[in-house]
Amino acid sequence: MYLKAKALLTRVLKTSLWVWVMLCLILIGVFQLHTHHLDDRLYYWFKTSMHAADWQEQSVWLPAYRVEIDAKPITEINNNLSGLTFDPDLNLLWAVINGPNELLALSTEGDIRARYTLDGFDDVEALAYLGNGQLIVAEERKQNLVIVSIPMNDDGTPQAIGAMRYGEYPSITLALWDEDNKGIEGLAYDLKNDRLYVAKERDPIQLLEVSGIQASLETGLSVQVRNLSDWVKDNVFATDLSSATFDQNSGHLILLSDESKLLMEMTVEGQVISFRSLSRSFAGLRRGIPQAEGVSIDENGHLYVVSEPNLFYRFTPDADQ
Repeated sequence: MYLKAKALLTRVLKTSLWVWVMLCLILIGVFQLHTHHLDDRLYYWFKTSMHAADWQEQSVWLPAYRVEIDAKPITEINNNLSGLTFDPDLNLLWAVINGPNELLALSTEGDIRARYTLDGFDDVEALAYLGNGQLIVAEERKQNLVIVSIPMNDDGTPQAIGAMRYGEYPSITLALWDEDNKGIEGLAYDLKNDRLYVAKERDPIQLLEVSGIQASLETGLSVQVRNLSDWVKDNVFATDLSSATFDQNSGHLILLSDESKLLMEMTVEGQVISFRSLSRSFAGLRRGIPQAEGVSIDENGHLYVVSEPNLFYRFTPDADQ
């Protein structure tokens, strides 16, 4: 009788141990799912898929995009490639480097067309095209927005090399957060409505709308700032924001997350309607984008991403998707 009881107790203990092991594994799995927002991705995949027919014709629709230029090195750059914006007037992309601070003009193939030193600028991280040959450049820690004019030749082409000096250009200081290295990380400009969207990287992730940039330059009126952080708090399933761009055709924002390797499309009412993973094998990528720091979209719907230290990507929509 004693031996039977002992054997039964041993079996119960072994069963209990396996139950506890399984429970721990399940809890770890749930924690990982939530930490990496995989549960949110699954939820939004179902949600966006259900409404795909409603949105595909009136949105960017990121699930349709596949890589066309995959991790092309920009060999003239050693490090710190960051920020990206498309200039429809010159059919060029503009990017910045921080350390040393520089402004670059890139072709849509990822080749350098012009290069300017940014003398007196501090920790440039993001930029957006304002139209009329002007760019707005963000100093991350100082939260300054500096409006610079592109140096042009008499024939209407940008000068190949040059220097821009900080004190020669107007600027706007937001000063909304404590000065640190998690300040302004992305800028996106709505050309039609004179609205600038400002993304804060993390701790916490924030999104602001700054209205009246052009009006402030022309009339001296102050800008208006609206906090849209509830949008990203409630709807954005990423651990950081590393860049942003505005699609002039659809009127939608595209947000980039480096840590989550993710692109997200959002309406100006805060609704996420599509997303695209930038991990390996997604969108035809041979490898996941290692440190995505800039995103932009052109008027023909081509998407561009740059990654530190010096990689260039171009994505195009697949007509069959």
